[in-house]
Amino acid sequence: MTDFQRSRRSDSAALANAGKASGTASGLVGAARPIPVLEVFGPTVQGEGMVVGRKTMFVRTAGCDYSCSWCDSAFTWDGSGKDDIRLLSAAAIIEELEKIGGGTFDHVTISGGNPALLPQLSALIQGLQDRGCKVALETQGSRWQPWFTAIDDLTLSPKPPSSGMTTNWDTLDDIVSRLGEAGNGFCLKVVIFDDADLDYARKVHARYRDVPFYLQAGNGNLTETDPQAMLPYLVERYEWLISRTMPDESLRGVHVLPQLHTWIYGNKKGV
Repeated sequence: MTDFQRSRRSDSAALANAGKASGTASGLVGAARPIPVLEVFGPTVQGEGMVVGRKTMFVRTAGCDYSCSWCDSAFTWDGSGKDDIRLLSAAAIIEELEKIGGGTFDHVTISGGNPALLPQLSALIQGLQDRGCKVALETQGSRWQPWFTAIDDLTLSPKPPSSGMTTNWDTLDDIVSRLGEAGNGFCLKVVIFDDADLDYARKVHARYRDVPFYLQAGNGNLTETDPQAMLPYLVERYEWLISRTMPDESLRGVHVLPQLHTWIYGNKKGV
């Protein structure tokens, strides 16, 4: 990690825990600490994980405790998106979702960054579910939050060697154990760029054998702006991952996915 990344990541983590406000969000439980939001958009298709293809709205939060080398949303932690951060109450986020999506959705994905940095998300989760929405969330499994057990579609996505990050296995073990004890439905997902990542994925799958497991082809071409130019590359990466996974006896029972939304939209934000 560069000094710049380290500094910016610290800034974004601080923003992710920003501002205690007085009072409570209207109609919601929990303290009214604001939520740092970068994007609210949709409806669109979920492009990743166990609910791939699901019609969903997105809420993207700011701040991350990682700085993955291939992160496709580095603006959430590297400082480049800091001017776009809005500190919103849960009620304000729900109002914005309904203004944008109207009556077209019943599923909301909370993304990041790492939303697990935000204890105050419990109010948003409950508020959405009170309105009949299911809630999905993805995190790398580096932080536990009690509201994990309330998430309808929870994905733990520990980061492989190509990311430049190191997995804290004790922390991940603890999170998986707590979710299992709670009877919470969740899955594990590893993004794959190379054979070293596949070796890591085998280790994850063997360690948590009873947890549904997804492999996803990585996107290493983050600077391309033309979706049509992206598609042949993405198909090639997906074909490579399939060719490595199908004959592998240690990867029985896994799901092998493309990063679906990039096939249509490339690296475009807000879709």
